[in-house]
Amino acid sequence: MSRPIRVIQWATGSMGKTCLRAVLDDPRFELVGLFAYGAAKVGKDAGDIARRDPTGVIATGTIEDILGLDADVVLHCPMLSDPYDGHDVDVCRLLESGKSVISINNYFEPRAQGADYAARLEASALKGGATLAGTGVNPGWVAERIAANAVALCLNHRNVATREIIDCTTVPNPDYVFGALGFGADPATIDLRQGSLARTFDRMFAQSVEGLARRIGLRLDGYESDHELRVASRDLVVAAGTIPAGTVAATTWRVHGVVDGVRRITHEVNWIMD
Repeated sequence: MSRPIRVIQWATGSMGKTCLRAVLDDPRFELVGLFAYGAAKVGKDAGDIARRDPTGVIATGTIEDILGLDADVVLHCPMLSDPYDGHDVDVCRLLESGKSVISINNYFEPRAQGADYAARLEASALKGGATLAGTGVNPGWVAERIAANAVALCLNHRNVATREIIDCTTVPNPDYVFGALGFGADPATIDLRQGSLARTFDRMFAQSVEGLARRIGLRLDGYESDHELRVASRDLVVAAGTIPAGTVAATTWRVHGVVDGVRRITHEVNWIMD
């Protein structure tokens, strides 16, 4: 492609701004649109939001403004939604408008969420002649890349287990920390089997398990999960605010891939504040 790739940046949180700066700083890309959720950012120049020179690209909070743009790809960087598929309507509309979508939330291995779910996304992509890809480091890296390459060194394997530990003390966004991740909550209010957090992370990390399974040639029968949480022994002051003693200060989200009743893959993610 001789011309720059025309990019729309969707969302401008910490990850979104990082992507926005990468687009603005690279001559291979041309920013043609910017979607923002926050009212304080709508109407601002992308350069102001990214702490770069003015671009002439003004943030909008209306998807119709985005759909009408001539663009090759949308960098889709919203926060986690509850329910987990809460961004699907927007993503399908973007695909059907002929724009490929690269997302940091969901869409890593859609088949892990069922054939019908994957088929709906595929239909939108085919309608618009576009491509959908999910990517990132959590999910997207430890199980899908590191573990898959490590297994390639083995003659055989009975079980593959991965464990991620993420220090969240420096994460600044209180909505993300106390909302999407569940820190600071009364543990009695969190249902680790059927609650909203459990449903979200079951679906998210099943995709990591499926991604690893596909790369090492395993066909899974299904998924099982078991999760844990731990509370703060004292008040914790972190970048996003204060986590009172007795509230959630660490979570473990664990999803297993099952074959013939045996857990063949386990992916565990630990978010900690202490």
